[in-house]
Parts: sequence; structure tokens; C-alpha cells
Amino acid sequence: MSMLNKIHHIAIICSNYEVSKKFYIDVLGLEIIKETYRTERMSYKLDLSINGQYCVELFSFPNPPKRPSRPEATGLRHLAFEVENLETIIAHLNQFQIDVEPIRIDEITNKRFTFTQDPDGLPIEFYEK
Repeated sequence: MSMLNKIHHIAIICSNYEVSKKFYIDVLGLEIIKETYRTERMSYKLDLSINGQYCVELFSFPNPPKRPSRPEATGLRHLAFEVENLETIIAHLNQFQIDVEPIRIDEITNKRFTFTQDPDGLPIEFYEK
């Protein structure tokens, strides 16, 4: 039996808070739980949810260093969201002029998936249910 219950949240540091906030809320549809400005850190912390389930913390910090964001770079490979239908999410992203990779098939599950990226280049996967 595992001591772990589930993944609680993913923390993301962005380079432009307003641009990333718009992407995660207006484009992806995550919902704001709480937005906090932390004066001592000159930083925002935005708590977001999907269908009422806490999932992402979006942080802004002054001058954060860039990191490699290729899917094969060491560290977090990508953030994946389950979707009902890939064509629906692709059409939605296209309305915002967001590029999406061609649909692929997972050779193990035979499920369809695709990738895009957030405003800072973090790979975002959409995996069909």
C-alpha cells in the first residue's frame, strides 16, 4: 500500500504573470480559487482548479531564470490534461491562434493525444479519455 494518495497540485513559475494567467484561465478554462500578492516576495500566487479540484499553483517572481522546456530535458517533462475529445480542444486552441502538434496515438493504450505549450514554453499535453 502506498503512503501517497494522489498528486495534490503542480506549481508553475511564469515569466509574465498576466499572459500566463490569461492562458490558464481564459484559454484552458481553469478556475480561480484564490489570487494572492505576496509583498515580501514581489510575487503573485494564483491557485487554480479543474471542476472544483485544486490542481495548479501559478507563481510570478521577479526575473525567474529560463529553463529547458523540451520534453526530453531533465525535470518536469510536461503537464497533461485529460480531455473528452481532442478535436474540441484543438478547435478551441485554434481560436486563440495557439499551435497544436499533430494528433498521435499512444502505442501502449491506443489513446489519442497532442501537445501545445504554455506562454513560457512548458509542454502541455491533451490526452483523450
